Amino acid sequence: MNASFEVFGLSTGIIRSGDPIAERVIIAAKKTCGGFYDGDILVLAETAVATSEGNVIKLAEITPSDHARRLAEKYRIDPAVAEVVLRESDSIVGGIPGFLLCMKGGTLLPNAGVDASNAPTGCVTPLPVDPDESARTIRQAVEQATGARIGVIIADSRTHAMRLGCSGVAIGCAGIPSVIDDRGRSDLFGRKLEVTKRAVADNIASAAELVMGEADECTPAAVIRGIGLPVSDDLIGVGSIAADECLFMGVFAKSRR
Repeated sequence: MNASFEVFGLSTGIIRSGDPIAERVIIAAKKTCGGFYDGDILVLAETAVATSEGNVIKLAEITPSDHARRLAEKYRIDPAVAEVVLRESDSIVGGIPGFLLCMKGGTLLPNAGVDASNAPTGCVTPLPVDPDESARTIRQAVEQATGARIGVIIADSRTHAMRLGCSGVAIGCAGIPSVIDDRGRSDLFGRKLEVTKRAVADNIASAAELVMGEADECTPAAVIRGIGLPVSDDLIGVGSIAADECLFMGVFAKSRR
């Protein structure tokens, strides 16, 4: 990868249900950075992608179950939100006031990714149904329209254990490797690296979030240019590991026994 690169925030205007997000980012890229070039990486906020795909839920139309009402009372959550989180989760691990801690698709995350931020009033947006497929579809649309060979990342903001604040995480990826395996390389003192794998898609997502913002910036996308990652149709997906292979989840699971 190159030592220097550029990051351009793409202002698309408000994305509404059914809006063609690929068209919007193409227009924004032309205005901001001269369009898309070969090797560019397009990073998109998951809320904008989910909204464009019509994955917006009106809370007034949700009837909470008894389980959702119990969780809502325990963790001080809107019962309708608790019900949506239950439906989106593989399991509920626990929670704190305002949030449920959930397992979803092999990942531990608050409220199963269900988010009211940047959603219409009275609504929430779950994560895209298949973020990797969303990334692939958007990549294909941008490439067909522009002729540029690009990578696409669907990004979310996540908190991390014992850390203050949020950083970007790739939840969907197409066209570039999401992880680069550095095992076998030598460190500064000649020792072979045995476990190091760089989460490059996560790192790129965090770089993009510096210009995308989390509030009313109306900048749900960014272009990363000049980073030098290989682009290939065969590269699709963000990997995860089993809970018992994860340091945090493995210790957590043992402590609950």
